[in-house]
Amino acid sequence: MTLVDVINVPQVSDPQLSPDGRQVLFVRSDANWKANRRISHIWRIDATGTGLIRLTSGPDGESSPRWSPDGHTIAFIAKRATEPEAAAQVWLIANAGGEARALTSHPTAVSNLIWSPDGGAIYFRAPDAKSDERKAREKAKDDVIVFDEDFQQQHVWKVAVATKKETRITEGAYSVLSYNLSNDGTKIAMHRAPSPLMGDIEQSEVWVSGSDGQDAVAITHNHVQESDASLSPDNTQLLFLSQANKAYEPYFNRKIFTVPASGGPAQLLMPDLTYEVDHAEWSKDGKSIYFLANMGVHAELFSVPARGGKPEQLTSGKHSLTGWTYSPVTNAHIYTELQMTSPGEVWIDPASGGSAPHKVTSVFDNLTRDFRLPKQERIEWKGADGVTVEGLIYYPLDYTPGQRYPLAVQTHGGPQASDKFGFGGSQNYVAVLAAKGYAVLQPNYRGSTGYGDPFVRDMVGHYFQNAHLDVMAGVDELI
Repeated sequence: MTLVDVINVPQVSDPQLSPDGRQVLFVRSDANWKANRRISHIWRIDATGTGLIRLTSGPDGESSPRWSPDGHTIAFIAKRATEPEAAAQVWLIANAGGEARALTSHPTAVSNLIWSPDGGAIYFRAPDAKSDERKAREKAKDDVIVFDEDFQQQHVWKVAVATKKETRITEGAYSVLSYNLSNDGTKIAMHRAPSPLMGDIEQSEVWVSGSDGQDAVAITHNHVQESDASLSPDNTQLLFLSQANKAYEPYFNRKIFTVPASGGPAQLLMPDLTYEVDHAEWSKDGKSIYFLANMGVHAELFSVPARGGKPEQLTSGKHSLTGWTYSPVTNAHIYTELQMTSPGEVWIDPASGGSAPHKVTSVFDNLTRDFRLPKQERIEWKGADGVTVEGLIYYPLDYTPGQRYPLAVQTHGGPQASDKFGFGGSQNYVAVLAAKGYAVLQPNYRGSTGYGDPFVRDMVGHYFQNAHLDVMAGVDELI
């Protein structure tokens, strides 16, 4: 592969299973060399892997497809106005086909679409409109701003599908960073912060309100960032994630907390879990919690009793799962599975366990047919202090044991992250380096997530104690 080949490889994301479990929506982005960027469109395919069609084709692309509860309509986000300053809006298209129609005409860009359970409305999040004073300044080209004061608060709205009437749900001197609607549509779990600025994220807290925004109650009172707040099916419990321990001290692997939806002390589930939790959702009956775990060089699905207990691993392989969601209506998981030979096909995995996971899309079947790709392996070695360190090695094409090869080392950012099995991309072009005769090492050095709290916290108070030595020990191991 060349760099151009790598850039031309499509990307698949955001798979959504239809309410009847028979169809899948996903977003596919492709390189558009004339526009000098990737452009995304929404595709639909039958769960059997047949009947693939592209549903949208706007020049600026589309994102965030979401099924209506009856499966007849698809909502998505797109910017389709000709004005340069036009904001992305909510659009609707019939699953049976036809032209899309705009549902919102909001003054700012919308995000986080969630259908109400009856299909009569769609909730969304959007920044507040610019003040008249700011609009006048921008029109006059007076674009001097005060750093960290140039923002609009972000709030939740809903729009009626039949009338297009928009209703504000939240309002005030705070921002809703993310939110979830309860299964019955009567409550909202949200993350509220003083502003949308990065510096205020740690001041965010979990709140619960009615679906009209009334009777809002703060559930957490700490100084760590939370995410993924969602209500149990019976609305009595709430789960959230945080990179904290039981005492809400920061800088740990991300963990699952549960708390009464009316407020009270939170319970830390699986305090001794070695891995990091990337995402979590309630099971259909609320007795279990499914979660996606970062296990270092791979990511897998797990289940754990909602009251606590031993987690059960549901998937396993030389892969990394991303874009996972659980559909309680169909009782099935849907995700993309990354491998060295695939940047992520869509898979469906029945939660009942009655049948095996099956691949739905075949977007990347041409890669192994058209290109020679490197062999990818997990390796481990000892750090300078004897601690086991893990990573990935990619062999050069035509590798011959015993022959010397140049080595490229790619270290992930963060450092709270980890390199996993997968194809790579335009910023992680292992297939190109291997084609040019290089071996590539991706080390998950001290400070990486997915290997336990002592491993990730090794950098606290002494950033350069072991991380760089772990990398060099990996290089020495390969030599």
